[in-house]
Amino acid sequence: MSSLDVLRFAAGTLRAGGRPLRPLLGPIALQEMLELMTIKTKAFLRKELRAARQAHVAALPDEVRGLLFHTPPRPLLKAVKSDAVIGVYHATSGEAPAAGYARFFHEHGHPIALPFFASRDGHMTFRTFSDPHAESDLEYGPFGTMQPTDDRYDIVPDVLFVPLVGFTASGKRLGQGGGHYDRWLAEHREARAIGLAWDVQLIEPEDALPTEPHDIALDAVITPTRIYGNL
Repeated sequence: MSSLDVLRFAAGTLRAGGRPLRPLLGPIALQEMLELMTIKTKAFLRKELRAARQAHVAALPDEVRGLLFHTPPRPLLKAVKSDAVIGVYHATSGEAPAAGYARFFHEHGHPIALPFFASRDGHMTFRTFSDPHAESDLEYGPFGTMQPTDDRYDIVPDVLFVPLVGFTASGKRLGQGGGHYDRWLAEHREARAIGLAWDVQLIEPEDALPTEPHDIALDAVITPTRIYGNL
């Protein structure tokens, strides 16, 4: 019996001899089981995709890695308004780098923003990133990632480049699990969210990545070989 059959049996929709079997669970318990399975599936995907991402990056020659995500693709440049505030992230090990985009847009006159956390239980905001070349205005934040210093001011990105662990061709995103970007995007629906990823992070088939009500899809995802979604 497959996992899907187990759920059908629990819900009373699996039939035997033309008659539905008696459900094992009521609607509330079934919903809790579905939520638990979603959490476990996402945890498994994160483990597998992080390993695949690390192996992929480690196998890239240095001269090739230095050229990737250096300049935004032309379709993206056409979609970004001249006065748009650009939100980026400070990549951790294995993540697709956003530093090249930060430098490019800064050189073309765009304000640049980075995520900021006042504490581990605080909301994610964005603060001005004024030195994407030397990164002289950054310090370690409560999660151990680099963020603007406390004397920077809050800013709201119009275009936000988002890190991810995995994604689907339609723009569903698997993040680290903290929900920070989902919450921010839910409060800023007008912002355009674009993921940066390695091709190895694509999740197929589409329904292999379960979604939850709070998950926010991306407008597009850019990899070294193609653009998914709409810019």
